[in-house]
Amino acid sequence: MNIKWLSVSALALCMAAPVTIKAAAQEPYPSSPQSTAPQYQDQYQDRDRDWDRTPDGYRDPQRQGFREGVEAARRDYMNHRHADADDHDVFKRPPVDRQDRGEFREGFKEGYRRAMDHMKHDRDRDRDRDYDHPQL
Repeated sequence: MNIKWLSVSALALCMAAPVTIKAAAQEPYPSSPQSTAPQYQDQYQDRDRDWDRTPDGYRDPQRQGFREGVEAARRDYMNHRHADADDHDVFKRPPVDRQDRGEFREGFKEGYRRAMDHMKHDRDRDRDRDYDHPQL
């Protein structure tokens, strides 16, 4: 008689397990990384927010230069080139009117500097994180 009850209990457990697993799998993932790791909630929060957003006071040539500078820095970083904003053709020959070239170059340098700072800091943070959790 005990074996009969044991088999009925095992059958009920096997029938209920897939429903429980499916319900758990359908729970939504947390929408922000902050809710998954509250201990890191404030760390890097201000630094990472809107780093590539053009400053509000910039005029159109400066905005264009800023965006071009960010993209140039990304390309340099991905291709492992030396970080030098002055070395780019778009910096040397800006695609704007002659009277706007100074503003374009100013925006370009600022965008390039911000992007390089951001990417280098992320690389260092990832390297630090790797040492915190050694691979087994």
